[in-house]
Amino acid sequence: MYGEQSLEIEDRLLAHLKIAITSKLRVGESFLLNVQIPAAKGSGRMSLWMSPSIPIHYRFGGSKPPELNRRWLEALSRSSQGIRGMVAMTEDEAATYLGQAGPATAP
Repeated sequence: MYGEQSLEIEDRLLAHLKIAITSKLRVGESFLLNVQIPAAKGSGRMSLWMSPSIPIHYRFGGSKPPELNRRWLEALSRSSQGIRGMVAMTEDEAATYLGQAGPATAP
C-alpha cells in the first residue's frame, strides 16, 4: 500500500523494492517508481511519486524473507537516478540493465 494506492507485487521483487525504496526515502529523496501491471490485472503501467511524506506499507504473502540479490538492488537504485525513475524490474531484467548501463560512476 502506498498512500491510498494498493499494488500486488510478487514477494521477491517486493523485498528488493522495499530495500531500494526505503534506502532513498531514509535520506529524504523523492523519486518516481514505475511498475508494469500484469495482463491478469488489466495490463498497462503505473507511475507513483515516492516521497518520505506519503505512508508506505509492505505486505508479503510468504512468511520467510527471500534471499536478496545485491546486483538487483543496485539496478533498482541506479534506475531511480534516470529520467524515468526507478523501474520495478525482474532479476533477469536487472542483469541486462546493469550490462547496458556499464560501471557505476562515483558521486
